[in-house]
Amino acid sequence: MSPAATAGAHSTDDVRAAAAGNRDAFQRLYRLHVGRVHGAVFRLAGYDHARAEDLTQEAFIRAWQKLPSFRHESAFGTWLYRLAVNVALMDIRARGADPVSVLDDEHLPDNGETPFCAAERRELEQAIASLPPRARAVLVLHDIEGWKHDEIGSELGMAVGTSKAQLHRARGLLRKILGEQA
Repeated sequence: MSPAATAGAHSTDDVRAAAAGNRDAFQRLYRLHVGRVHGAVFRLAGYDHARAEDLTQEAFIRAWQKLPSFRHESAFGTWLYRLAVNVALMDIRARGADPVSVLDDEHLPDNGETPFCAAERRELEQAIASLPPRARAVLVLHDIEGWKHDEIGSELGMAVGTSKAQLHRARGLLRKILGEQA
């Protein structure tokens, strides 16, 4: 058996054991998946470390609670990732984010006043974090996480066209925030 197949078999065993209440097995699953889960919710939370930690913890609490109902129709990591993204999206909704809200152009800095340089990761993270929550969610899910517009629309409760419009608008806002020419 290849190392990847062995790891997959151990993960499947851990999923079954954790679903039966084995905390050690769940801890192994946690260590295996926490990086990807935290990365996704960190970006969706607007690069807010404290919120991302809370959302990551909430995602794993929900996973522990829902694990007995996991049907093994997809890989555990895929199921957990979707659950975590849903936790982050519910947080966005709970904060009252309007699915089509965007920043007013008048509140964005002019190109000459923009202290950002697109080559610097932290500055890009700050720019993404400044986007309206739902526009940021569409941008992160599409451009970073690789989701398709129909998946985004389904998760966010918007039409595919609205998802595309939000992505276009988010990219435009990023260009303006980062001081690039449109």
